[in-house]
Amino acid sequence: MNESTVKRDACGLAPGGSDPRVCLALDNCFAKKRWCAPEEWIPLVRELGVRCVEASADNEIDPFFSLPGFVSDWRAQVTALGARHGVRVAVCYSGHGTYSTLGLGHYDPRIRAHMRDDWFRPMITLAASLDAWLGFFAHAFDERTLRDPARYAAAYGALVDDIAALARHAGAAGLRGFGVEQMYSPNQPPWTLDGAADFLRRCNAGGGAPVYITVDTGHQCGQRLFQVPRPAELAAYRAAVRAGRPSALYLGCREHEASFRRAVAGGMGPAELEAAVASFADTHRHLFARPGDGDLYAWLERFARCSPVIHLQQTDGGASAHHSFTAARNTRGIVDPARVLRAVARSFAGPGFDGAPPPPGEVVLVLEPFLPTACRPAERLAEIAESVAYWRRFVPEDGGRLSALVARLADDGRTDRGEGA
Repeated sequence: MNESTVKRDACGLAPGGSDPRVCLALDNCFAKKRWCAPEEWIPLVRELGVRCVEASADNEIDPFFSLPGFVSDWRAQVTALGARHGVRVAVCYSGHGTYSTLGLGHYDPRIRAHMRDDWFRPMITLAASLDAWLGFFAHAFDERTLRDPARYAAAYGALVDDIAALARHAGAAGLRGFGVEQMYSPNQPPWTLDGAADFLRRCNAGGGAPVYITVDTGHQCGQRLFQVPRPAELAAYRAAVRAGRPSALYLGCREHEASFRRAVAGGMGPAELEAAVASFADTHRHLFARPGDGDLYAWLERFARCSPVIHLQQTDGGASAHHSFTAARNTRGIVDPARVLRAVARSFAGPGFDGAPPPPGEVVLVLEPFLPTACRPAERLAEIAESVAYWRRFVPEDGGRLSALVARLADDGRTDRGEGA
């Protein structure tokens, strides 16, 4: 049956479709280097209006910087204090400590093994013991890898193999599933819509715990920088090169752009340049995005059913700055809760795709505010509290069904900004 002929209910959910429970959570990364012990951040997040937490590895549980005995004590404290304050760790997530390295994408296999054995395995054990999801972004590819398609294919294959092996380990450890955060630049896959689908198919082919992705509402800001140049852009580039002027046009890695510049300076004509760029883009597809890859709501509609954890940050679409949902930011921002929930519902109502992980029974919407080093903490905490209050208008209590939240939008007469509002 064609999807367009499926009769849907008022919430946009197809009969028999998945209807996950939804909860609102707060990433405790805001507390790093300030409110670090569980007896500090657990009461604080409860005071801010949240009962579910994404525990950042940066807040003193990164296996590379914490001793096993300390992590064991941390887990016991979180369990006891969580029961006392009504707070649960719903997700464990990697932080900047691993994000700032090549990690699982490292050119040296010894470092990849170090990441698998000494970072991922302890984090899998910790998350499973808390009955939490595990999410991460802990890999990147260097320019040497990106500029050579064969080298990139081998590195990408090794990354997928490593994650598939970790999924099998996670399944044996009892982890409900883990997700890789989608990013926004060629050196950090998955970063395109089609690339994310391929990534999920390949990572889930080997069994084990399901491998998901984490959609972040600010991670659609970079794809427009890495699209195949249009003829008018190439004409301007050619004119700049022939005049000896610099150009910021994206043509792959530094060495690739230098090669095009030499060819143009040597007399390559407009038609030849267009043909050469088209051929280059075809053989280096991992370096280029399509226009739709920078659309937040396209990501949600396609992949929310593969994203048990969704990171929430307000953005104007130009940067991933992890702004809070304050009144001033919301006026300029593109992240609208009603539109987000409707996009998530449409994703769960859709047919999915072959090789995708099973739709999760829970979606954790995680507010992910970053606090600058130089800031007045009280002001930032007030912004976080405002963000929580704002989202509580749409997710008033944790554990409600997605269909009920979307139906509530219709009952309240709420429309999506930019969609008929």
